[in-house]
Amino acid sequence: MNHRTTVRRRALAGGALALATALTLAGCDANSGASGTETAKKPEIEVGGAYIPEPTMDDMAAGFFRLTNKGGAADRLTSATSDIAGAVTLHSTKGGVMKEQKSFDVPADGELVLASGGNHLMLEELRRKPKRGEKVAMTLHFQKSDPITIEVPVKEATYRPEQHDSGSKTSHDTHMSHATHARHMSHTSSDAPRIPHTSPNAPRTAPASHASH
Repeated sequence: MNHRTTVRRRALAGGALALATALTLAGCDANSGASGTETAKKPEIEVGGAYIPEPTMDDMAAGFFRLTNKGGAADRLTSATSDIAGAVTLHSTKGGVMKEQKSFDVPADGELVLASGGNHLMLEELRRKPKRGEKVAMTLHFQKSDPITIEVPVKEATYRPEQHDSGSKTSHDTHMSHATHARHMSHTSSDAPRIPHTSPNAPRTAPASHASH
């Protein structure tokens, strides 16, 4: 092998090595960009303003809070659990009528507000009645995000939250009366005479605002 051939082979080998290095670096940059985009599109959920009004019934309570999503991707609140309740269900309220929901949207760069007169949780089949001043452990489950466990303070039944007024005129007590009435009607025979929920002669009371907690 002469000197010229040796020099040529070394030059080719050096060029191949430089090309491989450039491709590797380019691949790293591409992966970094993809990873950064993927991270930017993940939901980032924080919980605030959580509270449970001290329940008037022994087996049922309501829960309210605010979910703030600071991420670039939407998520869904799919369920909740608590060690003091046999079941925790998601409910919406429209026109004074409660309806159980399978999930709630948590929009990207937005909020999901659970408040009196609107979306809320119902803690059912209570194993013990929470008292004012206590904190109730609750775990929130999401479609994409990891579960979040929070300690929810129990407030007085007339607690007035200072923010995120939903503008609704339905109070927490109305929520509970609807739930009680619905449960009573579900156990009533279809042949039994129907009793109006409110008497037409009953005095009218002014609707309570959301802040009537």
